[in-house]
Amino acid sequence: MAIPHLTAADGTSLPVIGLGTYQLNGSAGVDAIGQAIRAGYRLIDSAVNYENEGAVGRAARSAGGARDELVITSKLPGRHHRYDEALTAIEESVFRTGLDRIDLYLIHWPNPKQDLYVQAWRALIEARERGLVKHIGLSNFLPEHIDRLVAETGVAPVVNQIEVHPYFPQQDALDYHREQGILVQGWSPLGHGNDLRQHPVIGEIAASHGVTPAQAILAWHVARQVIALPKAASPQRQVENLDAVGLSLTAAEVEAITALGRPDGRLADQDPAVYEEF
Repeated sequence: MAIPHLTAADGTSLPVIGLGTYQLNGSAGVDAIGQAIRAGYRLIDSAVNYENEGAVGRAARSAGGARDELVITSKLPGRHHRYDEALTAIEESVFRTGLDRIDLYLIHWPNPKQDLYVQAWRALIEARERGLVKHIGLSNFLPEHIDRLVAETGVAPVVNQIEVHPYFPQQDALDYHREQGILVQGWSPLGHGNDLRQHPVIGEIAASHGVTPAQAILAWHVARQVIALPKAASPQRQVENLDAVGLSLTAAEVEAITALGRPDGRLADQDPAVYEEF
């Protein structure tokens, strides 16, 4: 099945669904990621703090001709935001994967109290110029953080990976990114650890299409032009998630799911304006 793509303002094109790899580590992680690639996933998400760049890289190196189609992603941790440290951390990420480059590299969190994210962004720009990474972006950045980066460096991210799921639909953020030509990736797209998949509204919509609640939620992401990054280790779940991109919800169904949003919808109260991670 051909996976649709979304395109950023600079022409960067990414699949509308990718594989989250948090806790996919070691040999079992290599096997699970390899299965996903064979199933058709081409966007693979990782991070320094996931401690699995090696597993992701090994799976990518075993992909044969599919390697050139893959978008291998990693993220810079908060402890390495200073310019020189960031460049070294990026080099180490590339070395750990065993690949010639990492296709998409993000700053994991802005950590605004530290006020070093502009330095980190300049390091990502340099890494791109040196060919260590192909594309650069952000994770968990707010519009004011992005505006500052663009004002001070003249370089916009191709993507911002943020928390998006039906209890936290982030419509204002989506509108901002669309206006700026920045793609949005959604982490925890199925609302990890909450009761989303048991919600009667989602259950009713899923039943009407003959799909699982998870597939209905992923179709909602696709309809809203959010690149979902569900984690799945089992081949069956991986294929089910991938199949969701072929499901079309009605506008009313999309609105009904979006209406489930809550003021306190964040999974762990991780507000990027104050939350910091190292």
